[in-house]
Amino acid sequence: MGLHPKDFDISTNATPEQVKSLFSNCRLIGRRFRLAHVHFGREIIEVATFRGKHDQTDGEGITVDGMILRDNVFGSLEEDAWRRDFTVNALYYNIADFSVVDYTGGLDDLRKGKLRLIGDADTRFLEDPVRMLRAARFAAKLGFSIDPEVKQKILSLGHKLEDVPAARLFEEVLKIFQSGHGVASYKVMRDLDLFGYLFKQTDQLLKQDDSYCDSFNQLALSNTDKRIVSGKPVNPAFIFAAFLWGPVRKEAEHLLQAEGLTELQALQEAGNGIVMEQIKQVTIPKRFSFPMREIWTMQARLPRRKGRRAYRLLEQKRFRASYDFLLLRNGVGEELAGLCQWWTEFQEADTNQQSNMVRKLGGNHQRQRKKRTSGH
Repeated sequence: MGLHPKDFDISTNATPEQVKSLFSNCRLIGRRFRLAHVHFGREIIEVATFRGKHDQTDGEGITVDGMILRDNVFGSLEEDAWRRDFTVNALYYNIADFSVVDYTGGLDDLRKGKLRLIGDADTRFLEDPVRMLRAARFAAKLGFSIDPEVKQKILSLGHKLEDVPAARLFEEVLKIFQSGHGVASYKVMRDLDLFGYLFKQTDQLLKQDDSYCDSFNQLALSNTDKRIVSGKPVNPAFIFAAFLWGPVRKEAEHLLQAEGLTELQALQEAGNGIVMEQIKQVTIPKRFSFPMREIWTMQARLPRRKGRRAYRLLEQKRFRASYDFLLLRNGVGEELAGLCQWWTEFQEADTNQQSNMVRKLGGNHQRQRKKRTSGH
């Protein structure tokens, strides 16, 4: 396709144990799908043994509905090709004669820009429901069309993703939305009705035609895509915070009216409840769920800038992410332009200018300046 590959995967007829015996810097990983990781300098070369066809009669490693729990039946190169998911993902570069080996018609589909499954769609998706997410990711990333039969099967079998471990789905979310093609992936995921199996609470709002929620998601992903393309780091906490902001915002509004809480208290309580519900679907490690909550609650703190508060907020670890989040809210129509502009200027201002900005708001800025100076 003229694109630069992210990495290279090696396939061989050597078993994982044989690979390990050849390379002292090799480590075997995985139970469901045993692989060899060969450390080559700072790189890790992933080596997979050719897979063969499972014997459905003895049910080894297969659940009653056909999901493969272990995939360590080894076979030949051709068997391995027919065991893969999509034809364009079953091409092999043979270093012996520098040829591309194609058993499944993948090159032809590649030229047509078509995503087609190998074998029976029901069987393939039941073996591993995550293949439905891979279809969405490949279609979005490569700009391919999904074979109509495959699309229909995804629409009817999407519920099988509920059987996939929540921890595995977390990794898939990162692959889908941190690829640099987040907006396209989001649209394909919604078109295939898969988004709800990752973010049920958000999907419920989207199906109620919540335009704010949809616009916020797309703007957040658009900004994330730009950061990835420009080589800037992306924190998964920000993406999850954005996807769950719609439900958090709605629940916080309810709590403000029904419980009489402050905005900060409402965001704290709403955030806790939404995260607890979310991790039933997709695991969110605490190193990401805590920053998410901080980003949300900072939305209630950012307007409170008088006296010492502005300086304290600026020094918070999550300030920059929270400020970016505030810009997103303004970008989808919330009346926050003045607050956004103030914080933009405050970050760029020198000490005297910051003091003047705080003075205009009111509050004891002089004491703050004295304290900060003596602190240095």
